[in-house]
Amino acid sequence: MAITPVPMHGAKTELREFAAVAFKFKEGSTREGIKQVEDAFRDLKRKIKEIKAYEWGTNISAENRNKGCTHGFILTFKNEKDRDTYLNHPAHKEFGKLVGPVLDDVFVIDFWAKE
Repeated sequence: MAITPVPMHGAKTELREFAAVAFKFKEGSTREGIKQVEDAFRDLKRKIKEIKAYEWGTNISAENRNKGCTHGFILTFKNEKDRDTYLNHPAHKEFGKLVGPVLDDVFVIDFWAKE
């Protein structure tokens, strides 16, 4: 069920949908293999116009609650339709084939930005 958020009365900020993705790589994954995944994920922004922004980094939390995930990625979309286009895009499907063999786990949460 698609939910279209409505800005609060008088709000002038543009709503954005975010996808937060965390990767846990398999034990024994090589530095080169992980770099290939990092580069391929970054390249999706160039290949899929519906991705409005892309940011990523590696875990630096002192809380030790990352559950083995070492890499975090944030994708920004204008709406759910754009997110769905990204999910079904051939470039995203190819990325899945590349990353699948080296991932031990992945966590994804999509949300609308709120102030």
